[in-house]
Amino acid sequence: MHATPPVGTKTFALFCLASFLLSLSYGSTFLLSLLIHARGGNEHDAGSVIATAMLSTFVAVVLSGHLADAMGAARAIASTGLLLVVACLGFALTPGFGQGLMLFGLSLGLGWGVFYTLGPIIVTLLVEPRQRAKYFALLSGSMLSGIGSGPLLGRAATALDLPLTTAFYIAGLASLAGVVMFWRMGSRLRQHANVPTSRISWAASRRVLSSKAAFAILMVGLGGCVFGGLSSFQTSYAVAHKLDYSLFFAGFLTAAIISRLLIAGFVVKRDAYQAACVLSGVMLGAITLFAFGVSGNLSYVLAAATLGIGYGLTYSVINGLVANEAPSGTTSQALLLFSLAYFIGVFGFPWFAGKIIVDFGLATMMLSVLVIAALNWTITVARLVARRLSAHKVIHVS
Repeated sequence: MHATPPVGTKTFALFCLASFLLSLSYGSTFLLSLLIHARGGNEHDAGSVIATAMLSTFVAVVLSGHLADAMGAARAIASTGLLLVVACLGFALTPGFGQGLMLFGLSLGLGWGVFYTLGPIIVTLLVEPRQRAKYFALLSGSMLSGIGSGPLLGRAATALDLPLTTAFYIAGLASLAGVVMFWRMGSRLRQHANVPTSRISWAASRRVLSSKAAFAILMVGLGGCVFGGLSSFQTSYAVAHKLDYSLFFAGFLTAAIISRLLIAGFVVKRDAYQAACVLSGVMLGAITLFAFGVSGNLSYVLAAATLGIGYGLTYSVINGLVANEAPSGTTSQALLLFSLAYFIGVFGFPWFAGKIIVDFGLATMMLSVLVIAALNWTITVARLVARRLSAHKVIHVS
C-alpha cells in the first residue's frame, strides 16, 4: 500500500476539512461557561450542561455501528451531524441556563458521539496498520484545530462588538457545511466503511478490555478529563488570572497544528510506549505550569502550547496503540470503547470540575486535573517497566 489511503489524497483532505468544520461545534461549547455567566449562572451550571452530553454519547456509541452498517459511516456522520447544528443554534437562542440548554447538550452528545466514534474507524478501513498512527494524527489534528478555533470565534465576536452568540451561529453554519461534505463523500467511502464488525457487543468488549488495548482506553479517558476540565473552564481561569482566554486557544491550536506538520511524522516512527511516556510527561508539565507557573501572557501561551503538543500527539499515539493492540477482529469495537472512554472523561469530568470550582475554588480544580495527568503519565511508565521486565525474563529463561 502506498503512503496515501486507497480513496486518494484529495478525498482524505476533504475528509479532514469536513472533520474540522464539524469540530467547531464542540469547540464552541468552551464558551458556555462565559455565556452562562452572562446569563446569571456559574461554572456548575455550565458543567451540568456539558455533562448531559455524556449521557447521549453512550447512545451514540451503541448506535453508531448500526448506523454505519445501514447507511455507510460517512452518511451516518452526516445525518447525526445535523444534531450538532441544532445544538449550536439551541445554545445561542435558548434564554437562561436551565433545562433548555441541557436538552441541546443531549443533542450535542449524540451528534459529536457518532462523528467522533466513526471518524477513526473510517481511517482504519482506509489505511493499513503500519500507517494508522500517521493518519490518526492528521484526523485528530483536523479535529483539534476545529475544537480550538471554536472559542476563537467568540473572542473575535467580542472584539467586533458582536454578541457572544455569534460564535455559536457561525459554528452551526460551519457544521452544516461539514454535514453536506460528509454526505457527498458517502458514495466514495461506502464501499470501504460499510462493515458488519463495527457493531459493539459484550463479548467483543470483554475481549478488548482483557487485552493490552485496555491501557490505551483508560489513558484516553484520563486525558479526556484533563482536556475537558481545563478547556471547558478556561474562560474562568483567564478571568481569575486577568488574562485573555483567546491566548490559550491560539497557543494550543498553533502548537497542535505545527506539531503535526513537523513532529508527528517523527513521533509515529518511534516506539509507541516510549512516545506515549514522553508525551504524557509533556502534558503533565503543561498542567503543572497552569497550576503553578502562569504569571502573565508569555507563560500562559507557553503552557497552552505545551499542552497542544503533549495532549495532541499523545492522543494520536494511543489511538494507534488501541487499534494495533486490540485482539484480532475487534479493532472497530476497540475504537468504539476508546471513544466511549474519551466521552466519559471530556463530558463527564466538567460536571465535577464545575462543582469543585464553585465549592472549593479554581486552584483546587487545577490540582485535581494535575493528579489525573500524573496518573496518566504513571501508567505509561508502568507499561515501559513491565515490558522491560518481561523482556528480561524471556532472555533469562532462554
